[in-house]
Amino acid sequence: MTEETKYTEDNIRSLDWKEHIRMRPGMYIGKLGDGSTADDGIYILLKEVLDNSIDEFVMGSGKTIEVSVQNQKVIVRDYGRGIPLGKVVDVVSKMNTGGKYDTRAFKKSVGLNGVGTKAVNALSSSFRVESTRDGKSKSVDFEQGNLVNEEILDETSRRRGTKVTFIPDEAIFKNFKYRNEYIEKMLKNYVYLNPGLTIMFNGEKFYSENGLKDLLGDSITKDDQLYPIIHLRGNDIEVALTHSKSQYSEEYHSFVNGQNTSQGGTHLLAFREALVKTIREYYGKNYEAADIRKSVVAAISIKVMEPIFESQTKTKLGSTDMGGDLPTVRTYINDFLKTQLDNFLHKNQETAEKLHRKILQAERERKELSGIRKLAKDRAKKSSLHNKKLRDCRIHLGDSKKERYLESTLFITEGDSASGSITKSRDVNTQAVFSLKGKPLNSYGLSKKIVYENEEFNLLQAALNIEESIADLRYNNIVIATDADVDGMHIRLLLITFFLQFFPELIKENHLYILQTPLFRVRNKKETIYCYSETERKQAVTKLTGKAEITRFKGLGEISPDEFKHFIGEDIRLDPVMLDKEMSIEELLSFYMGKNTPDRQEFIIDNLKVELDLIEESSL
Repeated sequence: MTEETKYTEDNIRSLDWKEHIRMRPGMYIGKLGDGSTADDGIYILLKEVLDNSIDEFVMGSGKTIEVSVQNQKVIVRDYGRGIPLGKVVDVVSKMNTGGKYDTRAFKKSVGLNGVGTKAVNALSSSFRVESTRDGKSKSVDFEQGNLVNEEILDETSRRRGTKVTFIPDEAIFKNFKYRNEYIEKMLKNYVYLNPGLTIMFNGEKFYSENGLKDLLGDSITKDDQLYPIIHLRGNDIEVALTHSKSQYSEEYHSFVNGQNTSQGGTHLLAFREALVKTIREYYGKNYEAADIRKSVVAAISIKVMEPIFESQTKTKLGSTDMGGDLPTVRTYINDFLKTQLDNFLHKNQETAEKLHRKILQAERERKELSGIRKLAKDRAKKSSLHNKKLRDCRIHLGDSKKERYLESTLFITEGDSASGSITKSRDVNTQAVFSLKGKPLNSYGLSKKIVYENEEFNLLQAALNIEESIADLRYNNIVIATDADVDGMHIRLLLITFFLQFFPELIKENHLYILQTPLFRVRNKKETIYCYSETERKQAVTKLTGKAEITRFKGLGEISPDEFKHFIGEDIRLDPVMLDKEMSIEELLSFYMGKNTPDRQEFIIDNLKVELDLIEESSL
């Protein structure tokens, strides 16, 4: 018998809890990443620890949570009840151990399965928990999930509660960096969903009095609200909604038990359906669902007994029941909107009239566009058969039951040579490529009609599957991959303008990025270093003793597929495109691609946070 075909008891082994987490981290925290995207693992680690502190607040213990993130060290301190001292080690190192199995204590909790803090512990190079209660304190220290120290204080004047300190393990999260923008958004969601809770983050205070109404107020400016935000509350449900004057597509923020379900699920489907049904019944007209929901900006939060999510990262609700004696999620949401929204519209005639006019306007626009839309769809169907623009991948964002769905990425490239290099070196499972002919159209100030008339934009919209809303978005990451020169920068601006003009929620929801590619290759006979800036080039030359060969990459097409795979693999560097919270989209666009040319570049760099030195890059 050959070595390959032996199969004995020696081939069978059981991993202990920490080994399994470290070997298969994706099963517990989604993808790894380096912190450049909002769903990277380092933010899930923070969220798992925070969820426990939030649950304490929900149970009536501790109104303040303190969060500190300095470089790679994270500290979360709450003033809740504190972990029972005899169970501190078990709670953070024994699978299927936790207080949330006792539904008397945690009826509608966020973290449910006793896995969260164990995953953080196993994936951290150092992990420390301090619990204080009844005048006593216990602290435990772990390294990569291994217990290294345990201390008990029989007397302490510390306030009760729990303090967790951890550093993600660089062996697993390579070259990672926490971005405050992502953390701030996460913390804002926590306070919107828990009015009365104060979170201090690096000294800055986050607090909300009006829940989801405050969330929408931060998402859409007053000037862009068609009517004042409708805010409805009930047992286990909260809804806020308005319509945008300028935005074309639908935008939703959905939550279950305080968890941001960025991929929606049964509750969001039920809400969209109930909204249409209630409005049709109120006006007594069978309006098209798309006309009613066009430009809607809404948030919904529900609380469910023992919810079932479609993954450990809890981004999509799978439950169909509210739990206990309550009806299905669909019936519950439908009954709530039918009563509450209908009552609101009867009592607020001015809002009802504005909403009615908006629906009629959407109906007119849809009919005007119907002919050109049909032509565009026919063209897209034909193109999809022989579309050389899109080279698709196998796993998409909607495949939430597949382990790598969060890695689904569409690279938008310029020209055949660049798209050829990426196509040959990409991961065909999770990376797709869309190739532009040249500079795309400047869409500033143009109507949605142009998206259908312009073949390139129409095919891009079809590839992303975002015509009606981003609920069916096919790729989690949309990455603009252009040359690091003035032309490449201009193409970036034109593409960002397109997304800002027609699909701003893609940027709001952190789906749009710019690919960093190296400017230099520095090598000797033993080692090759790729450098992304002049500073890195100088460091590489110093590091490589002897005479180093330096190559300056002028365009993506110059980088061979064998080299390109290093830049779009696990060491990929992405810069998120973020909206400045002080600026409205209309103001950004008018400076961005309007006639105010002298101020434009300076304004973009100040206000559109593409975390990249565009000036340095374009002048090199």
